[in-house]
Formats: sequence, structure tokens, C-alpha cells
Amino acid sequence: MSTVLRASAVRRAVAASPANKRHARRLATVTLTVSLLAGTAAALAPSASAASYRCKTSTASVDNPAYSGPWADNINFTVKMCAKKSGGYIYTYARVDFEGPVMNVNMTDIFDGARFYLVTKKSVSGTDPTVKSAYYTGLEYRLEHGNTAGNGSYTTGTLKHKAASSGRYYADGSAQLDWNNDGKSYRSTGFSASPIV
Repeated sequence: MSTVLRASAVRRAVAASPANKRHARRLATVTLTVSLLAGTAAALAPSASAASYRCKTSTASVDNPAYSGPWADNINFTVKMCAKKSGGYIYTYARVDFEGPVMNVNMTDIFDGARFYLVTKKSVSGTDPTVKSAYYTGLEYRLEHGNTAGNGSYTTGTLKHKAASSGRYYADGSAQLDWNNDGKSYRSTGFSASPIV
């Protein structure tokens, strides 16, 4: 029943019988309260057009080049790259899920370093320029301290960049692993970029 119809019903109840005045007043109070609450809820509800992250997931399996023994040593990565544009800014982040070998659990000498390199790029004609980037070194700790099966996850921080009104952007990045005793520095494994926003 609409607010207008409820108000009409209240007026009819008052006119029909003085005994109904108290009931009619209560009904009017309830009607007004419900209307006010409905208006408040509508005002507080998030806009359907509010920006949300758009993401793309890809996988890669990375072999430990410093180990050639009989045990499985690959780390299987699943990385979700995400981007959104909101309030004149572009936001990007990455979530890294991994399945590591059991022998890596609580081993702090597997890596000399491990990090995730996150970049925000602008989509243009030609080579897309990087407009913001960061190294997230917390990945090393997570890789060395997975669960009892060697599995775990890591989420980077969020990059925020002032976006041009007509600009189009996306998240890109790579896992960069510096294996102990392999004689080399960081080796990068790239993943699929997020959708363009």
C-alpha cells in the first residue's frame, strides 16, 4: 500500500468513528516512521553505478633452479590482477595464491629475496607507460611460511593514481624470486594483466 493510500485510510478511520481516533493516530505514526526509514535506507544504499574492481586470474608454475633432487620443488602460482576507476583515481592490487612444495615449509633459506612487482599502466596506442609501481616484499615471508602443505596466499597493497578523465588503465605485475644458491638475482614470472578500466 502506498503512503498516499495509507493516509487516506487514516482519514476515513477518523471520520467513521471517534472510537477509532486513537488507532488512527497510531497508524499515522507508524506510516510516517516507515516512510522516513524507507527514505533513509534509500539514501544510504550504495549506488548501483559505484565502481567495483575488475579482475583477471592466471597461473604459472615456477621451478626452483637451485634444486635438482628427487622431491617436487615447483611453486604453482595463481594470481588475480585487479583494477578499478573511482572518484577520479585508478586503484590496482594483486592477490597471489600459491601451492608450494612441503619441503619449503618454515625454510628461510630457499630465497635470498622474493617480491611481487605491481604496476599500474595506462592503455595507449603503442607501448603502455607505467604510471605507478611498487615492490611488495612481504611475498617472501608468505612463501616461506605457508601451511603444512606449503600453500598460502598474499595480497599486495593498493596503488592509487590520479586518473586522466579520458584515460584507460589496468594492473600488471610479476612474481620476482631470487633463489638461494642459484648464482643469479631475481627471476621474473609475469601474469595476465587485469581488464582495462
